[in-house]
Amino acid sequence: MCAYLLVAEDDPKQAELLRRYLEHENHAVLVVPDGRAALDEARRNPPDLLILDVMMPRVDGLDVCRILRRDSDLPILVLTARGGEDDLLLGLDLGADDYMTKPYSPRELAARVRTLLRRSRPTDRPADPVLRQGNLQVDPVRHEVRADGRPITCTPGEFQLLHALVAEPGRVFTREQLLRHLHGYDSYVTARTVDVHVMNLRRKIEADPQNPVRLLTVYGVGYKLADA
Repeated sequence: MCAYLLVAEDDPKQAELLRRYLEHENHAVLVVPDGRAALDEARRNPPDLLILDVMMPRVDGLDVCRILRRDSDLPILVLTARGGEDDLLLGLDLGADDYMTKPYSPRELAARVRTLLRRSRPTDRPADPVLRQGNLQVDPVRHEVRADGRPITCTPGEFQLLHALVAEPGRVFTREQLLRHLHGYDSYVTARTVDVHVMNLRRKIEADPQNPVRLLTVYGVGYKLADA
């Protein structure tokens, strides 16, 4: 799967390691040294995926993520030396699709890149039908969501989670089951990831996110989409 990847990394050694490893995977790779350059390049020539270091000069990675998410569903993989859960959740809350802490395995990073690219690209399989549940509509071919007739912008991770729920309305999913839709069987990301995506989706598809009527919590178990 050849793709155009933008890497924002201010450490020259880390940047060169990433470039070489990803080019070995047959990707076209452009490396920029700071957040401002990442924003400019992503807007000028949008990549298939952005690999974004958090600690960078001029504009840090979290700000880049926040700014790009205002008008783009570009897949974003965040890299950071911070290992705390709060930092992980903040990155996801700002719209990152995946998160890795340094030091990381280049092979694992390449696998994460492949997974994100597969999710964000249309496949050669026959088109899936549009899923509808009440006034909620999910189109897996066009990667579009509409709620009450309004177009809803979702990150790839949010879309995958919502697609799983809409495909089986009324079914209660545990966090671990939903994580498998988001990250396969990757044990790095915690179940709290699902909570962040649910919180973001409620802001987008619920009239009152504090009192949801669509995306419901089943206490002690997980989440379900209300069966209309």
